[in-house]
Amino acid sequence: MAHYFKEIPDPARGWCLAALAGELDIPGIKASAIRSLVEAKFDPVLFQLSYDYVGDLAETVSLVWPGETRVNRAPPIEEVAPALQAASRAEGMALVEAWLDALTPSGRWALLKLITGGLRIGVSARLAKTALAQYGGVAVSEVEEIWHGLAPPYESLFAWLDGHAPRPSPDIKAPFRPVMLAHPLVTKDKREDPDAVDPALITPETFAAEWKYDGVRVQAVSEGGTRRIYTRTGDDISHTFPDVLAGMEFEGALDGELLVRGENGGVAPFNALQQRLNRKTVSKRQMETHPAFVRAYDLLVEGGEDLRAHPFRERRARLEAFVASLETDRIDLSPLVEITDLAALEAARNAPPAPEIEGLMLKRWDSAYLAGRPKGPWFKWKRDPFLIDAVLLYAQRGHGKRSSFYSDFTFGVWREGADGEELAPVGKAYFGFTDEELKQLDTFVRENTLERFGPVRSVTATAEHGLVLEVAFEGLQRSPRHKSGIAMRFPRINRIRWDKPTREADRLETLEALLPQEF
Repeated sequence: MAHYFKEIPDPARGWCLAALAGELDIPGIKASAIRSLVEAKFDPVLFQLSYDYVGDLAETVSLVWPGETRVNRAPPIEEVAPALQAASRAEGMALVEAWLDALTPSGRWALLKLITGGLRIGVSARLAKTALAQYGGVAVSEVEEIWHGLAPPYESLFAWLDGHAPRPSPDIKAPFRPVMLAHPLVTKDKREDPDAVDPALITPETFAAEWKYDGVRVQAVSEGGTRRIYTRTGDDISHTFPDVLAGMEFEGALDGELLVRGENGGVAPFNALQQRLNRKTVSKRQMETHPAFVRAYDLLVEGGEDLRAHPFRERRARLEAFVASLETDRIDLSPLVEITDLAALEAARNAPPAPEIEGLMLKRWDSAYLAGRPKGPWFKWKRDPFLIDAVLLYAQRGHGKRSSFYSDFTFGVWREGADGEELAPVGKAYFGFTDEELKQLDTFVRENTLERFGPVRSVTATAEHGLVLEVAFEGLQRSPRHKSGIAMRFPRINRIRWDKPTREADRLETLEALLPQEF
């Protein structure tokens, strides 16, 4: 990428950077519009059958599109992106249709992936910024500091990296600061790694401990009369939380967890927060029934003073005084967890005082607030996952490289039904297994199919025959949208229980006993 940025001129490299970083926004072209476009030229039933088989919209459209290649020149990204951004919806669809007529199948695929935001090539936004920093000979934190005040095709950014102009100073009030992230303390795949950090090294002299809440990591920034709430990736979600903005009567920048207050004054389950997320507008009723607040972890800026280079011990002391001075219930302080010995700390990790706590955060007292995920200063030590044995009920073909495999698995547990024992669906998982295990699961699905519903198959699942899956998950919550009345947090297949009879799988009552108390 650094070589590309050096060799390709503006604005092509800027538009390419936007695509790599997920910042290329073409709101007028949606996947549904692409489907309508192709179904007007191609038999809709045949297209649906083709789509079910291929599993990827862009690939299917690129293969079945009836147009013939008429030009030798594919439109470059610097032509496509600005033309679509400036076009109305009708104009944009006309442009897309003309390009699809002119391009080869490979070109059609690339075009559709580009404009629908599905061009995933294993490059994260962070990696793209790292390549920019390498190309310009600057620290990646310098790029991240100004990133959210820039827009494609980033000509001022490249002018700075080329040494032709000063570092851009985006005219953005209350800016986002790149967040500091933690490494897992001891991950499952590194327990034998000599470089893994032994939990026994966590001592009260070296580390502070605090609870890791199950919410949304945010920055609450109030500077110069402007108030903003950012996610950890820098997305501005201020409009969704005006109740929190109203309580941000301070001058500074806080790092914390966005949560919803429960009726008992504690933290409500994550599904309560989900009722507030991703809304264009929020009603007074929603703010009353699901009051949001920020539990503060860190203080990044106070009264114009940047504290990120200061040690965590000092930032924590200033954070405590800062939060204590606020006259609002929309911001409170994340409590520290006393570290006495390793056994007590591990017990606290696995038996936190509230079900909305995922485990512990461990932070070196002497750590500065560094962008990214530096190794050593901060660790997350999540509680062990819950495990149940469930029966495979349905399987669905995946997308992309998994389009030829059944890789999305719905599973259920036993309960007493109107006609006796029955299996109730409780979750769906599409990861946790190896490539070899995926092949084994796919074979089982194909050999034990009962019915087909497009890309979905139901499989044999009785007390005598079926497949038991050991499912790991982080928590449960009540959900009226699910037949079982519950929903799992982050379910994944922990292992395949080829050895276990289906009649010995868990019951719904077992899961219901794990539900948190109503808030």
